[in-house]
Amino acid sequence: MNPTAPIISKVWSFCTTLRDDGVSYGDYLEQLTYLIFLKMADEYAGPPYNREVGIPPEYRWPTLKAKRGAELEVHYVELLRKLGTRKGMLGQIFTKAQNKIQDPAKLYRLIDMVDSTRWATMGADVKGDIYEGLLERNAEDTKSGAGQYFTPRPLIRAMVECVRPEPLKTIADPACGTGGFFLAAYDFINNPANYKLDKAQKAFLKNRTFHGNEIVAGARRLCLMNMFLHNIGEIDGESSISPTDALVAPPPRTFDYVLANPPFGKKSSMSFTNEEGEQETDELTYNRQDFWATTANKQLNFVQHIRTMLKTTGRAAVVVPDNVLFEGGAGETIRRKLLENTDLHTILRLPTGIFYAHGVKANVLFFDNREASPHPWTKEVWYYDYRTNIHHTLKKKPLGFADLAEFVQCYHPANRHQRTPTWDAADNPEGRWRSYSYEELIARDKTSLDLFWLKDKSLTDLDNLPEPDDLAEEIIENLEAGLNSFRQVLTGLKTP
Repeated sequence: MNPTAPIISKVWSFCTTLRDDGVSYGDYLEQLTYLIFLKMADEYAGPPYNREVGIPPEYRWPTLKAKRGAELEVHYVELLRKLGTRKGMLGQIFTKAQNKIQDPAKLYRLIDMVDSTRWATMGADVKGDIYEGLLERNAEDTKSGAGQYFTPRPLIRAMVECVRPEPLKTIADPACGTGGFFLAAYDFINNPANYKLDKAQKAFLKNRTFHGNEIVAGARRLCLMNMFLHNIGEIDGESSISPTDALVAPPPRTFDYVLANPPFGKKSSMSFTNEEGEQETDELTYNRQDFWATTANKQLNFVQHIRTMLKTTGRAAVVVPDNVLFEGGAGETIRRKLLENTDLHTILRLPTGIFYAHGVKANVLFFDNREASPHPWTKEVWYYDYRTNIHHTLKKKPLGFADLAEFVQCYHPANRHQRTPTWDAADNPEGRWRSYSYEELIARDKTSLDLFWLKDKSLTDLDNLPEPDDLAEEIIENLEAGLNSFRQVLTGLKTP
């Protein structure tokens, strides 16, 4: 049993009471974030740390403990507003912060619960696991849409195990959500089984390794808190997460690694108020001179942007939906350029039922950036098909790291140039790991990378159908995905 589970259960149990007052999981988690941050700031301000944490005395933790009733509520609202104007991590944590707990008695109970724990002395792994557990609970609330900011942790771990980030290298994520890739990379580098870090390497890992963008204030604050609780960054330091849209302009610097799961949804758009005071949505196209093609497809733009983020020796692992592999027009141009200008060496094909956004068909692209050359850098692309005849559901059969262990082994992280296929047309036609040459791929219609070679047994063999419960859950997830798509279409039709 996870040793942090009882603490997670205790912290989360109070949410049930607040739900009756209309406080959502996400709102509850935000209030916890504010209060835990304030409590830890108070602990760091006292002995033995005695640090200047940037919070004025009139808004520090003891002022919350000293008030009750309406006086507490008024003070809390003012505190959130004032701290949101501060600089650095403090200001980012409290940007656009609002009190969502209208009952002062329940607010005080939550304050009292946070006060009962000594957070600063708690191990980073323990308090980090607590917060990660809360984020996962929040992601499971499909109605809130929080799942779009939460990538399955077993998938993230597998990606990091393949890339094997090294100490004293920089890692970026242009749409970092709640920071899952940063935490997995931190754990990998900080693991003594992988590296024995000296003092300088530990300081670099804590303060200079990670750089991200997240335009949604709520997700950004959860990311910052998640990182801070995992011992990344300083309570009185600058924020390593920018609130700007990463796609708007070329990156101000380049990085050694990019690990990312950019937001799903084909089109980029922006909302604005017209002259009549009505809300309108306009399709957003990024005209970047450093892009290979101009398109409104958000995922294709992220693929292009991520390539520009990499040093000439940089490496990327990026989750993308299926349309990136086959869409024509700009998609074909971008795939050709990716094959020519980077070493696109690996594609992991993922099953449905592993993301909190239902019905998503996704893949992971692994590519290494290269200097300009008259010859294409990609010689062959290795595919691992973890979709055909694979059935996962979020509740009954969630994805685990063990499910991707064979892929990591096939990837051969120690030296990916020593790979061996598991597929053989004669001896092992069910092998999931094989390669296609550059010549084979470039000759395909629209340079489509949307490749499968295994037979779908559910189409021919009734004995291989999923269990009835799994099948029912999969059908429900697909119906919900269809309904969500239909709602998006309706929203588009209603837009003037």
